[in-house]
Amino acid sequence: MSGFTQKEGRRLVEAMVEAIQENAVLLSDLDGVIGDGDHGVNMNKGFTLTAQRLAGRDWTLTQGLEVLGTILLEEIGGAMGPLYGSFFGELARVSADHPVIDAPVYSAMLSAGLEVIQTLGSARVGDKTLVDTLVPAIEAFDQTRKEGTFSQALAALIQAAERGKDSTKDLVAKIGRASRLGERSRGILDAGAVSCWLLLRAMAEASLSLLKNSPQR
Repeated sequence: MSGFTQKEGRRLVEAMVEAIQENAVLLSDLDGVIGDGDHGVNMNKGFTLTAQRLAGRDWTLTQGLEVLGTILLEEIGGAMGPLYGSFFGELARVSADHPVIDAPVYSAMLSAGLEVIQTLGSARVGDKTLVDTLVPAIEAFDQTRKEGTFSQALAALIQAAERGKDSTKDLVAKIGRASRLGERSRGILDAGAVSCWLLLRAMAEASLSLLKNSPQR
């Protein structure tokens, strides 16, 4: 089996909760420079509520993503709630029919998440948003999995997501509140791109750990 089970996959949600909780201050500090400064606060609220709602329950990856998506969509403020809520809702929807998460399913989940984000907003690569992290990460994953293993594709995703995140430092914001600053938005990382990198890295590293610890994979 070249993947991990739904029950094992709950580790992906747990890893994302940890990543956001550990970096909430960083995200708000970044957002405070060219945004309204609440990104880390709102994300931390949503992910912490998710952990609390799931505590003591027996849940799967899909169920965890459903709870996360609903909370981000309905219970936190800021512009990113609807985007991330819809993103994780799509990940849950695509994963629901798959007892095992393998590379094709993982790709389909991320691609569906990207599609809903681009449907809700107008951001494209180069606009200094989370899309600058997400698009190259998915492209690297899909390109690598054509000839490589699931693990190799995940490693490629991590590297590409970081490069995408870093690229936003030299970009001028074209979407959202930061776009009002024009050239003054150049020189700082986009908070959404950074949170997307944190989330993708957390998911991928958790997935790599699950694959590594299962000898038949």
